[in-house]
Amino acid sequence: QVQLVESGGGLVQAGGSLRLACAASGRGISSKMMGWFRQAPGKEREFVADINWTGRTITYADSVKGRFTISRDNAKNTVYLEMHSLKPEDTAVYYCAAQYYNRWDANRDYWGQGTQVTVSS
Repeated sequence: QVQLVESGGGLVQAGGSLRLACAASGRGISSKMMGWFRQAPGKEREFVADINWTGRTITYADSVKGRFTISRDNAKNTVYLEMHSLKPEDTAVYYCAAQYYNRWDANRDYWGQGTQVTVSS
């Protein structure tokens, strides 16, 4: 069983920065594709970024390219999301996820409990 625990959320002013962390545990976690998703009030959960097990293949949503950086430390079983130049529209609950198999599938993948990020204007 895979468990994911996010931390690092909070309240920040527009233009500020935050660093989220996701502590992962469970069998095979270091070999899994890991990602961050977010869900704003009244909106569907959306993809933010993901990173493969080697850290060499990374994908970002267009809305965060150039501002967010995803990384992982397999020795610590931790995935990070560094967020810079934050905007009010980045306000959401941010979820860490571990891919069950081959592609993102919300019904099969593993999810953390989420951490709130609020960006004030």
